[in-house]
Amino acid sequence: MLKDAVESVIDCMASGKGMSDIQRIQTEHRFKLVEFWNIEERSKVLEIGCGQGDTTAVLAYTVGENGFVHGIDIGPPTYGSPISLGDSADFLLQSNLGKQLKMEFEIDILSPTVNFHENEFDYIVISHCSWYLKSHEEFIAVLKKIKKWGKKLCFAEWDTRISSIEQYPHLLSILIQAQYEALKQNSESNIRTLFNPNDIKNICEASGWNIMNETSIFSPKLQDARWEINKTLADIDIELNNIENMPSKLNGLIRSEVKMLEESISSNEIKPLSIFAFVAE
Repeated sequence: MLKDAVESVIDCMASGKGMSDIQRIQTEHRFKLVEFWNIEERSKVLEIGCGQGDTTAVLAYTVGENGFVHGIDIGPPTYGSPISLGDSADFLLQSNLGKQLKMEFEIDILSPTVNFHENEFDYIVISHCSWYLKSHEEFIAVLKKIKKWGKKLCFAEWDTRISSIEQYPHLLSILIQAQYEALKQNSESNIRTLFNPNDIKNICEASGWNIMNETSIFSPKLQDARWEINKTLADIDIELNNIENMPSKLNGLIRSEVKMLEESISSNEIKPLSIFAFVAE
């Protein structure tokens, strides 16, 4: 049954044609998340940070023809590679899932012009996108604003609590990026602010949400660890050279960590971090 569901969703994705193996792994992981969140058929869902629609598509499949998923993202339609957000959304909206979907880009949640009715949604989903936020303060502001729009918050982000040495390279690549990103005023990177599970739980509490159920989900086939490691190693010289007034000691520390990363991937198998997920009310 799950296999059929995964294949149905892949058929609706722009990357399902030339990159079906990659999309299958990503889609299987999203089904794990949606199952844990216990999203029900016929539900109305707001997804914040919908991106290219990996989670959006699974949500739409789950809520069915009598449900509705509204995906929004602050990024422009041109953002993303090898398939842009806009191209991916267009393909998804024209698929069998399109009739129970809406996707909008360049939507700033904190803009006064962005608003929804009280309890308009059964679920609000924030999945694999919290590290795009600029700061703890922005995260709190977002969670406070959305609280009146929905009954339940369904959340997922990488879990920084490693359980095996094979996850260390993924974590190290993230820490390296987070250190130089902390010195930037503007960024288009995947990791702009690093939140660990304890940070996230404190932010939830400060925002008025109560976590009812939490878990750590491991999807060992996810390719994201390798993607982040490759990005870190490929971009490091450009990133460090472009930051003005970087302290030389910090520059040296980061370059030392890059050497540690190179050594770790030469001697260990690479596995992705687990995912910290919860449902809050």
